[in-house]
Amino acid sequence: MADTRTFVAHRELLFSIAYNILGTVADTEDVLQETWLSWAPRDESTIENPRAYLVRVAVNHALARREAVNRRKETYVGQWLPEPVVDTEPTDPSMALLVVLETLSPAERAVFVLHEVFGYALAEIADVLGRTPAAVRQLAHRAREHVHARRPRYRVDPRTQREVTERFVAAALGGDLAALLRVLAPDVTLRTDGGGKGPATSPLPVHGREDVARLLVAVSRGVPPDADLRFRRVNGDPAVVLLAGGHPLAVLVLDVSPEGVAGVYSVTNPDKLARLR
Repeated sequence: MADTRTFVAHRELLFSIAYNILGTVADTEDVLQETWLSWAPRDESTIENPRAYLVRVAVNHALARREAVNRRKETYVGQWLPEPVVDTEPTDPSMALLVVLETLSPAERAVFVLHEVFGYALAEIADVLGRTPAAVRQLAHRAREHVHARRPRYRVDPRTQREVTERFVAAALGGDLAALLRVLAPDVTLRTDGGGKGPATSPLPVHGREDVARLLVAVSRGVPPDADLRFRRVNGDPAVVLLAGGHPLAVLVLDVSPEGVAGVYSVTNPDKLARLR
């Protein structure tokens, strides 16, 4: 039997890779279970590189499950956002990046995640996917061009991120339209995911400072007065978790640019909040 300690030692890595391919925690946990079932009967002494073996198995299980995720998205009510993961590192892929990754093919997404996020060499990825190095280079080029065209690169220091987040929350929950207009970037986009089960402001993204600000002020009137706010980092971004009676009501993730809040991602689907880590 393969050593359980080896699997446990790599579990966090496997979770991160699978989650960034799938965008849902439940599916990621299923992939880890499938990876364990593939690993447990093996004789570890016969595996030259256990880490490479586990990553290869997890990635291929994730790619197989990605088709099921795409089918569910086709019938999903309203906008679909990745399931939020709380207390992540600033270097983790942001919610904005994960939304862009949803527009890639499964193979392109796997190559991008392994190469750009986890630093795998293209030759290693070719071995993981069972493809030629030339094919993987082409996938990597297409994915990188696609992502860079849709995801501007900018860096904002953590102190500024926290300050902007606090100003946004005070203005949004306080219903202060003027203050919101000052903190939002001109081309801000609001995306809301209620899944037909939680409150969502629009079935489509809302663009522009004026429209987003007015919508947020209107929504703020429905926030329970006893709601508890927790500032957290979600998917690498500054975020706020709203709770009532100890249960999460919403997760607001902010994409902060030098011009202010460039993106607001609101997840209220209770199914996506039930497993907040």
